Amino acid sequence: MKPLYIFRHIEYEGPGYLAQVLTHYDIPYRLIAIDQGELVPAHSRDAGGLVFMGGSMSVNDPLPWIEDELRLIREAQTRNLPLLGHCLGGQLIAKALGGRIASNGAQEIGWHAVASVGTSPWLGNLPVHFEVFHWHGETYTLPNGATPLLRSAWCENQAFTMGRTLALQCHVEMTAPMVREWAEKNPQAISLPSASVQSDTQMCADLDARITALQAVADQLYGHWLAPLLKR
Repeated sequence: MKPLYIFRHIEYEGPGYLAQVLTHYDIPYRLIAIDQGELVPAHSRDAGGLVFMGGSMSVNDPLPWIEDELRLIREAQTRNLPLLGHCLGGQLIAKALGGRIASNGAQEIGWHAVASVGTSPWLGNLPVHFEVFHWHGETYTLPNGATPLLRSAWCENQAFTMGRTLALQCHVEMTAPMVREWAEKNPQAISLPSASVQSDTQMCADLDARITALQAVADQLYGHWLAPLLKR
């Protein structure tokens, strides 16, 4: 089986729980640390799929690796390769496939509910409303041909699918240590709590129970995304 390429853009925004899922299913992966200066591969022929993690930068920033990742996403999409994006990663996929990235209007940080948009096999038996973790100030419009999957009170497009592609605005990859580390490393972003922005105390409350519930959501989404790979 060819390895999944996982693109990390900030050292502490790695694959998190996704890595545990891949290990459970014995799916190989290669971490490409953009934050450490690793280059974006010239093509996706040696990859079983592409995964893009989050980051504090904007997809619209003039960073050379962003254009390289957008090119790789488009090339992989033409090959029907599985694509998965988390937050910045979801925005990268959206932009590469024709969507637009702009301010969300309100920052969305912490634990907030999302709602399903219609019915979809991607969601399995998940409830109509469930809580996930968020940390973003920008969002995407849907590319042509995309199917919306989730929305929230603060962000209309929380997830979309497109063939074997899953693009998430939210973070389902979180572990408890990741939540604590993000809050510790980004105090300014949460210094003025509001209805859409939680303080570190709020986002770390009942953390173990919240992570357990989030990982059940991740199991469903990741499981559906990985299903074609597991049949090989």
